Amino acid sequence: MNGLGIPTTRSLAVIGIRELIYRQKPELAAILVRVADCHIRFGSFEFFHYTKQPKSVERLADFSIEHYHNDIYNEPDRYRIFFRRVLTLTAKLISKWQSVGFVHGVMNTDNMTITGTTFDYGPYGFMDGFNSRYTPNSSDTHGRYAYQQQAEIGFWNLNKLAETLIPLVSADELQEETKQYQSLLNGFYREEMGRKLGLSILDSEFSELTQEMLQLLQSQQLDYSNFFRHLANNPSAMDCSIELRSWLDHYLKLCDRESISHDERKKKMNAVNPKYILRNHLVQRALEMALKESDFSEVTRLRILLENPFKDRPEIFKKYNIDADFYSQDTPQEFLGRQTSCSA
Repeated sequence: MNGLGIPTTRSLAVIGIRELIYRQKPELAAILVRVADCHIRFGSFEFFHYTKQPKSVERLADFSIEHYHNDIYNEPDRYRIFFRRVLTLTAKLISKWQSVGFVHGVMNTDNMTITGTTFDYGPYGFMDGFNSRYTPNSSDTHGRYAYQQQAEIGFWNLNKLAETLIPLVSADELQEETKQYQSLLNGFYREEMGRKLGLSILDSEFSELTQEMLQLLQSQQLDYSNFFRHLANNPSAMDCSIELRSWLDHYLKLCDRESISHDERKKKMNAVNPKYILRNHLVQRALEMALKESDFSEVTRLRILLENPFKDRPEIFKKYNIDADFYSQDTPQEFLGRQTSCSA
């Protein structure tokens, strides 16, 4: 996520333990050492709220503002502004997830921070073929955290945070703030998709183009990430169906409205559309080599690729025996839609 330029907590280390834990099946235990700009969750406020400790909610809010939003500390309506900022950061985060096809898998209030990042990278995944109903979490049988639900779940979580702040901000004022969420998220998402498509005129025709594209990606099960790379390289030469060709004609028409060359657009698009993503079958391959053979070379290769997922680095790739074509290809058919569990 950091390589993609998306706000995130980070993993400092994974420490293996030679004992078994039991989830769906026996597995070796491990401890993840996490680093983050902030460990205060929406759920931190909920804990004090549901245990009827309003003074602790206030102290936590004051601490959060002092350390993470210090410029508003002396404002008379600082709690409302604080909530507005958390809402805005959350909308921006989820818009970025949606734009890269990332599905978190377990978006409860304990995994959302007040600085617009997330915890608990467990049953997550990047979409292969576009599927708005995709959930990477094998235990999410009702699709609560599916791709198409993430914006709504973000809204749900923010409302839960708002409930805890009612002693500090009136319910009406908080409701006014939450009403802004969808339009904020839509705006952020439109900007992200504009960058992905190399377009800067983000009018109603652009929105129509984007919706048509997502429908085609789903109906034709095209690889989400690679679609944008192919589109950047040579859209006129793409081998595609009649329906997609019609969409491409529409896309090229919108490109013609803007005064930049194809080469310039390609450069901009390839700077925001990753060539390499963390596909589940690649993760599984790395895990099996590490666990069964104590061979961490595949983990190293993935780390190098994902540090900068937008471009090739021939000298480094040669040093670590990285086959660019292998790691950038569409997910093989037999691995499409694979799910993981909370013990992933």
